Amino acid sequence: MTADTELDLFRAQVNCAAVLENLGRPWKLDPRESTRRALKYRRDEGEVLIITHEGRGWWDPQSTAKGDVFTLVQHLDPSLNFGHVRQVLRRFVGIAPRHTPAERRREGEGDTRSVAERWAARRHLRPGCRAFAYLTEERRLPRTLLDVAASQDAVRDGAYGSAWFAHRDGGQVTHVEIRGPQFKGSLRGGDKTLFRFRAAKSQVSRLVITEAPIDALSVAAREGIRSDTLYAATGGGMGPRTIEALATACAALTSFPCAVVESAVDANRAGDRYAERHAQIAREAGLPFVRMRPPEGLDWNEVLKREAGA
Repeated sequence: MTADTELDLFRAQVNCAAVLENLGRPWKLDPRESTRRALKYRRDEGEVLIITHEGRGWWDPQSTAKGDVFTLVQHLDPSLNFGHVRQVLRRFVGIAPRHTPAERRREGEGDTRSVAERWAARRHLRPGCRAFAYLTEERRLPRTLLDVAASQDAVRDGAYGSAWFAHRDGGQVTHVEIRGPQFKGSLRGGDKTLFRFRAAKSQVSRLVITEAPIDALSVAAREGIRSDTLYAATGGGMGPRTIEALATACAALTSFPCAVVESAVDANRAGDRYAERHAQIAREAGLPFVRMRPPEGLDWNEVLKREAGA
Protein backbone atom coordinates (compact mmCIF):
# COMPACT_ATOMS: atom_id res chain seq x y z
CA MET A 1 0.00 0.00 0.00
CA THR A 2 1.43 3.38 -1.00
CA ALA A 3 1.41 6.35 1.36
CA ASP A 4 -1.21 8.13 -0.74
CA THR A 5 -3.42 5.02 -0.83
CA GLU A 6 -3.22 4.70 2.96
CA LEU A 7 -4.18 8.35 3.44
CA ASP A 8 -7.19 7.87 1.16
CA LEU A 9 -8.15 4.80 3.20
CA PHE A 10 -8.04 6.84 6.42
CA ARG A 11 -10.21 9.57 4.91
CA ALA A 12 -12.78 7.04 3.69
CA GLN A 13 -12.91 4.57 6.59
CA VAL A 14 -11.90 6.32 9.82
CA ASN A 15 -14.78 8.00 11.63
CA CYS A 16 -13.95 11.03 13.79
CA ALA A 17 -16.55 9.96 16.35
CA ALA A 18 -14.90 6.56 16.72
CA VAL A 19 -11.58 8.29 17.36
CA LEU A 20 -13.14 10.46 20.10
CA GLU A 21 -14.71 7.43 21.76
CA ASN A 22 -11.54 5.33 21.82
CA LEU A 23 -8.48 7.60 21.93
CA GLY A 24 -7.38 8.62 25.43
CA ARG A 25 -10.07 9.56 27.91
CA PRO A 26 -13.29 8.77 26.01
CA TRP A 27 -15.73 11.40 24.82
CA LYS A 28 -19.46 10.66 24.94
CA LEU A 29 -22.36 11.76 22.79
CA ASP A 30 -24.83 14.37 24.00
CA PRO A 31 -27.93 13.12 22.14
CA ARG A 32 -30.19 15.95 23.31
CA GLU A 33 -27.96 18.58 21.72
CA SER A 34 -27.03 16.62 18.59
CA THR A 35 -28.59 16.51 15.14
CA ARG A 36 -28.17 14.00 12.34
CA ARG A 37 -25.57 16.24 10.70
CA ALA A 38 -23.86 17.56 13.85
CA LEU A 39 -23.05 15.21 16.74
CA LYS A 40 -22.06 16.96 19.95
CA TYR A 41 -19.50 15.09 22.04
CA ARG A 42 -18.48 15.94 25.61
CA ARG A 43 -15.61 14.86 27.83
CA ASP A 44 -14.55 16.83 30.90
CA GLU A 45 -16.70 19.73 31.99
CA GLY A 46 -16.41 22.49 29.40
CA GLU A 47 -14.89 20.26 26.69
CA VAL A 48 -17.08 20.00 23.60
CA LEU A 49 -16.41 18.88 20.02
CA ILE A 50 -18.85 18.67 17.10
CA ILE A 51 -18.58 15.85 14.56
CA THR A 52 -19.83 16.71 11.06
CA HIS A 53 -19.87 15.39 7.48
CA GLU A 54 -20.94 11.91 8.58
CA GLY A 55 -17.87 11.48 10.73
CA ARG A 56 -15.34 12.96 8.29
CA GLY A 57 -15.03 16.40 9.89
CA TRP A 58 -15.05 18.13 13.27
CA TRP A 59 -14.92 21.55 14.90
CA ASP A 60 -14.51 23.06 18.36
CA PRO A 61 -17.37 25.50 19.17
CA GLN A 62 -15.20 27.21 21.80
CA SER A 63 -12.27 28.03 19.51
CA THR A 64 -11.37 28.25 15.82
CA ALA A 65 -10.05 24.66 15.71
CA LYS A 66 -11.56 22.38 13.06
CA GLY A 67 -10.55 19.95 10.34
CA ASP A 68 -10.47 16.29 9.32
CA VAL A 69 -9.51 13.10 11.14
CA PHE A 70 -5.78 13.89 10.85
CA THR A 71 -6.06 17.27 12.56
CA LEU A 72 -8.46 15.77 15.12
CA VAL A 73 -5.79 13.35 16.38
CA GLN A 74 -3.29 16.20 16.66
CA HIS A 75 -5.91 18.36 18.41
CA LEU A 76 -6.36 15.62 21.01
CA ASP A 77 -2.59 15.12 21.38
CA PRO A 78 -0.58 18.09 20.07
CA SER A 79 2.70 16.23 20.74
CA LEU A 80 2.11 13.89 17.76
CA ASN A 81 3.69 14.54 14.37
CA PHE A 82 2.06 13.39 11.13
CA GLY A 83 3.89 10.07 11.15
CA HIS A 84 2.61 9.34 14.63
CA VAL A 85 -0.91 10.33 13.55
CA ARG A 86 -0.81 7.76 10.75
CA GLN A 87 0.21 5.06 13.24
CA VAL A 88 -2.74 5.99 15.47
CA LEU A 89 -5.25 5.97 12.63
CA ARG A 90 -4.33 2.48 11.40
CA ARG A 91 -6.16 0.88 14.31
CA PHE A 92 -9.36 2.84 13.62
CA VAL A 93 -9.93 1.77 10.00
CA GLY A 94 -13.48 0.44 9.68
CA ILE A 95 -14.35 1.01 13.36
CA ALA A 96 -17.91 2.28 13.76
CA PRO A 97 -18.74 4.72 16.58
CA ARG A 98 -20.87 3.41 19.45
CA HIS A 99 -22.49 6.79 20.11
CA THR A 100 -22.48 6.11 23.86
CA PRO A 101 -24.61 8.83 25.47
CA ALA A 102 -23.12 11.08 28.13
CA GLU A 103 -24.77 10.90 31.52
CA ARG A 104 -26.69 14.05 32.36
CA ARG A 105 -27.78 13.33 35.90
CA ARG A 106 -29.69 15.93 37.83
CA GLU A 107 -30.48 15.68 41.51
CA GLY A 108 -34.05 16.46 42.44
CA GLU A 109 -35.48 15.68 38.99
CA GLY A 110 -39.27 16.00 39.17
CA ASP A 111 -39.14 18.35 42.17
CA THR A 112 -41.29 21.39 41.37
CA ARG A 113 -39.78 23.62 44.06
CA SER A 114 -37.46 26.45 43.07
CA VAL A 115 -33.71 26.10 43.47
CA ALA A 116 -33.82 28.56 46.38
CA GLU A 117 -36.57 26.53 48.10
CA ARG A 118 -34.65 23.28 47.70
CA TRP A 119 -31.51 24.95 49.04
CA ALA A 120 -33.40 26.24 52.08
CA ALA A 121 -34.69 22.72 52.82
CA ARG A 122 -31.18 21.27 53.15
CA ARG A 123 -29.34 21.19 56.48
CA HIS A 124 -26.47 23.56 57.16
CA LEU A 125 -22.95 22.22 56.81
CA ARG A 126 -21.60 21.10 60.18
CA PRO A 127 -19.03 18.67 61.63
CA GLY A 128 -20.47 15.17 61.71
CA CYS A 129 -22.66 15.48 58.61
CA ARG A 130 -21.82 13.36 55.57
CA ALA A 131 -20.96 16.33 53.33
CA PHE A 132 -18.49 17.60 55.94
CA ALA A 133 -16.86 14.16 56.04
CA TYR A 134 -16.67 14.00 52.24
CA LEU A 135 -15.05 17.43 51.98
CA THR A 136 -12.52 16.85 54.76
CA GLU A 137 -11.65 13.20 54.09
CA GLU A 138 -11.87 12.84 50.30
CA ARG A 139 -11.24 16.43 49.24
CA ARG A 140 -8.85 17.24 52.11
CA LEU A 141 -10.34 20.68 52.78
CA PRO A 142 -9.45 21.97 56.28
CA ARG A 143 -12.14 21.95 58.96
CA THR A 144 -11.41 25.59 59.79
CA LEU A 145 -12.09 26.62 56.18
CA LEU A 146 -15.35 24.66 56.09
CA ASP A 147 -16.43 26.38 59.32
CA VAL A 148 -16.00 29.72 57.50
CA ALA A 149 -17.90 28.42 54.47
CA ALA A 150 -20.71 27.23 56.73
CA SER A 151 -20.88 30.62 58.47
CA GLN A 152 -21.35 32.24 55.04
CA ASP A 153 -23.96 29.63 54.05
CA ALA A 154 -21.90 28.91 50.93
CA VAL A 155 -22.14 25.10 51.31
CA ARG A 156 -24.89 22.83 52.63
CA ASP A 157 -25.33 19.14 53.38
CA GLY A 158 -26.85 17.44 50.34
CA ALA A 159 -28.37 14.03 49.75
CA TYR A 160 -26.35 10.79 49.76
CA GLY A 161 -23.24 12.38 51.23
CA SER A 162 -23.00 15.12 48.61
CA ALA A 163 -22.14 18.77 49.20
CA TRP A 164 -24.28 21.57 47.75
CA PHE A 165 -22.60 24.82 46.63
CA ALA A 166 -24.68 27.96 46.11
CA HIS A 167 -24.46 30.47 43.29
CA ARG A 168 -25.97 33.74 44.41
CA ASP A 169 -27.11 37.00 42.84
CA GLY A 170 -27.93 39.81 45.23
CA GLY A 171 -27.99 37.29 48.08
CA GLN A 172 -30.57 35.08 46.36
CA VAL A 173 -29.62 31.48 45.55
CA THR A 174 -29.92 31.11 41.77
CA HIS A 175 -28.09 27.83 41.13
CA VAL A 176 -26.73 24.87 43.10
CA GLU A 177 -23.75 22.76 42.08
CA ILE A 178 -23.50 19.29 43.62
CA ARG A 179 -20.41 17.18 44.24
CA GLY A 180 -20.27 13.92 46.13
CA PRO A 181 -18.57 10.55 46.25
CA GLN A 182 -20.89 9.18 43.55
CA PHE A 183 -22.44 12.29 42.01
CA LYS A 184 -21.47 15.31 39.94
CA GLY A 185 -24.18 17.61 38.68
CA SER A 186 -26.50 20.43 39.61
CA LEU A 187 -30.11 21.13 40.51
CA ARG A 188 -32.46 21.44 37.58
CA GLY A 189 -33.89 24.88 36.92
CA GLY A 190 -30.97 26.92 38.19
CA ASP A 191 -29.30 29.92 36.58
CA LYS A 192 -25.52 30.03 37.05
CA THR A 193 -23.98 33.24 38.37
CA LEU A 194 -21.02 32.78 40.75
CA PHE A 195 -20.11 30.72 43.77
CA ARG A 196 -18.42 33.11 46.19
CA PHE A 197 -16.21 32.58 49.22
CA ARG A 198 -14.09 35.00 51.23
CA ALA A 199 -12.66 35.65 54.66
CA ALA A 200 -14.48 37.80 57.21
CA LYS A 201 -15.79 40.96 55.62
CA SER A 202 -12.92 43.21 54.59
CA GLN A 203 -11.85 45.22 51.59
CA VAL A 204 -11.35 42.95 48.59
CA SER A 205 -8.75 43.93 46.00
CA ARG A 206 -8.10 40.52 44.44
CA LEU A 207 -10.44 38.22 42.52
CA VAL A 208 -9.50 34.56 42.02
CA ILE A 209 -11.65 32.69 39.48
CA THR A 210 -11.91 28.89 39.32
CA GLU A 211 -14.21 26.48 37.51
CA ALA A 212 -15.55 24.42 40.45
CA PRO A 213 -16.40 25.58 43.98
CA ILE A 214 -14.16 22.87 45.45
CA ASP A 215 -11.25 24.38 43.51
CA ALA A 216 -12.08 27.85 44.84
CA LEU A 217 -12.04 26.46 48.38
CA SER A 218 -8.81 24.56 47.63
CA VAL A 219 -7.01 27.71 46.48
CA ALA A 220 -8.29 29.50 49.58
CA ALA A 221 -7.04 26.66 51.78
CA ARG A 222 -3.57 26.74 50.24
CA GLU A 223 -3.40 30.51 50.74
CA GLY A 224 -4.79 30.54 54.26
CA ILE A 225 -7.93 32.41 53.09
CA ARG A 226 -6.35 35.72 52.17
CA SER A 227 -8.35 38.61 53.61
CA ASP A 228 -7.98 40.69 50.41
CA THR A 229 -9.42 37.99 48.13
CA LEU A 230 -12.80 36.97 46.76
CA TYR A 231 -12.63 33.33 45.66
CA ALA A 232 -15.20 32.68 42.93
CA ALA A 233 -16.26 29.70 40.81
CA THR A 234 -18.15 29.85 37.53
CA GLY A 235 -19.27 26.22 37.41
CA GLY A 236 -17.35 25.63 34.18
CA GLY A 237 -18.84 27.30 31.12
CA MET A 238 -19.91 30.90 31.48
CA GLY A 239 -23.36 32.10 30.50
CA PRO A 240 -24.53 35.73 30.31
CA ARG A 241 -25.31 36.02 34.04
CA THR A 242 -21.93 34.59 35.02
CA ILE A 243 -20.12 37.01 32.72
CA GLU A 244 -22.18 39.86 34.11
CA ALA A 245 -21.37 38.79 37.69
CA LEU A 246 -17.65 38.63 36.88
CA ALA A 247 -17.76 42.07 35.28
CA THR A 248 -19.51 43.45 38.36
CA ALA A 249 -16.94 41.86 40.67
CA CYS A 250 -14.11 43.34 38.57
CA ALA A 251 -15.71 46.78 38.60
CA ALA A 252 -15.76 46.69 42.41
CA LEU A 253 -11.95 46.28 42.41
CA THR A 254 -11.07 49.23 40.19
CA SER A 255 -10.74 51.74 43.06
CA PHE A 256 -7.82 49.79 44.54
CA PRO A 257 -4.38 50.52 43.03
CA CYS A 258 -3.15 47.00 43.83
CA ALA A 259 -6.24 45.23 42.40
CA VAL A 260 -5.70 42.10 40.32
CA VAL A 261 -7.73 39.35 38.68
CA GLU A 262 -6.29 35.83 38.73
CA SER A 263 -7.63 32.87 36.77
CA ALA A 264 -7.02 29.59 38.65
CA VAL A 265 -8.78 27.28 36.22
CA ASP A 266 -7.63 23.75 35.36
CA ALA A 267 -4.39 22.99 33.50
CA ASN A 268 -5.95 21.72 30.29
CA ARG A 269 -7.22 23.11 26.99
CA ALA A 270 -10.67 23.90 28.36
CA GLY A 271 -9.09 25.72 31.32
CA ASP A 272 -6.86 27.74 29.01
CA ARG A 273 -9.89 28.83 27.00
CA TYR A 274 -11.66 29.92 30.19
CA ALA A 275 -8.54 31.82 31.26
CA GLU A 276 -8.53 33.71 27.97
CA ARG A 277 -12.12 34.79 28.61
CA HIS A 278 -11.27 35.83 32.18
CA ALA A 279 -8.36 37.88 30.84
CA GLN A 280 -10.68 39.66 28.43
CA ILE A 281 -13.12 40.54 31.24
CA ALA A 282 -10.23 41.87 33.34
CA ARG A 283 -8.92 43.96 30.43
CA GLU A 284 -12.36 45.44 29.84
CA ALA A 285 -12.38 46.55 33.49
CA GLY A 286 -8.86 47.98 33.18
CA LEU A 287 -7.39 45.50 35.67
CA PRO A 288 -4.14 43.50 35.54
CA PHE A 289 -4.54 39.79 34.94
CA VAL A 290 -2.56 36.73 36.11
CA ARG A 291 -2.95 33.09 35.06
CA MET A 292 -2.58 30.94 38.20
CA ARG A 293 -1.99 27.62 36.46
CA PRO A 294 -1.67 24.35 38.39
CA PRO A 295 0.71 21.64 37.15
CA GLU A 296 -0.26 20.19 33.77
CA GLY A 297 -3.45 18.14 33.78
CA LEU A 298 -4.39 18.96 37.38
CA ASP A 299 -6.92 21.13 39.15
CA TRP A 300 -6.28 22.90 42.45
CA ASN A 301 -8.05 20.31 44.58
CA GLU A 302 -5.76 17.63 43.17
CA VAL A 303 -2.81 19.86 44.07
CA LEU A 304 -4.17 20.32 47.60
CA LYS A 305 -4.63 16.56 48.05
CA ARG A 306 -1.12 15.81 46.83
CA GLU A 307 0.31 18.34 49.24
CA ALA A 308 -1.72 16.76 52.03
CA GLY A 309 -0.34 13.34 51.12
CA ALA A 310 -3.65 11.95 49.84
